[in-house]
Amino acid sequence: MRDRAGGPRYGLARVLSKRGLCSRSEAERRVREGRVRVGGRVIRDPEFAVTLDAPHIEVDGDAALAATHHYIALNKPRGLVTTARDEQGRDTVYRCFDGASLGWIAPVGRLDRASEGLLLFSSDSAWAARVTDPGTGPQKTYHVQVDGLPDGAMLESIERGVDDAGEHLQAASARLLRQGARNAWLEIVLDEGRNRQIRRLLAAHELSVLRLVRVAIGGVPLGDLGKGAWRPLLPEEITALARPSGPASG
Repeated sequence: MRDRAGGPRYGLARVLSKRGLCSRSEAERRVREGRVRVGGRVIRDPEFAVTLDAPHIEVDGDAALAATHHYIALNKPRGLVTTARDEQGRDTVYRCFDGASLGWIAPVGRLDRASEGLLLFSSDSAWAARVTDPGTGPQKTYHVQVDGLPDGAMLESIERGVDDAGEHLQAASARLLRQGARNAWLEIVLDEGRNRQIRRLLAAHELSVLRLVRVAIGGVPLGDLGKGAWRPLLPEEITALARPSGPASG
């Protein structure tokens, strides 16, 4: 939809989200509760059409100005849930941002509770959508400790993939990093994203995961970022992550 001047129009809740003020679901809730005004009039329809730069939008009496977007890399510790709130009362990744006054930010992709390593956050939902696009987003690299000693044939099989629960799971690449008497560390690169993909893929080869650490997303490395620590992404990293680069993991 376009306004009379030719500019695109979107639902009010989507505009609030795109301005980096809150998630879209939270924006919908605020609109339905009558907390949002457009031109002084209370609007309760989240799909009420406005332009991205529409003036005179207020939330709780304050001007709903576009926030300065944040783009963040976090070293997620093991044991934290990648969600804003957990019904079971478990600690979430947002604990790592206590006292930071960043406003609303959301995870860009996920890591399950038992996994650790590089996790991105942003208030820019359009950028996040490009990064997580299954067709064009960046590859993701993991270091995985397994309770076995896979040989070359098994690594080739991991790259060829397996069918599991109606899905074909495979790694873009799998190589041995080092091994001991009973376990080994692998480097696994994914160019697609499926729920618990690495754990399921390795389980099909009778390997259990002891540790799973995401060490890079595209060209952005985890580096020496401490556990639970975070840093702003560099401008060139922000640009590169959203640049189409072939198949991506979620």
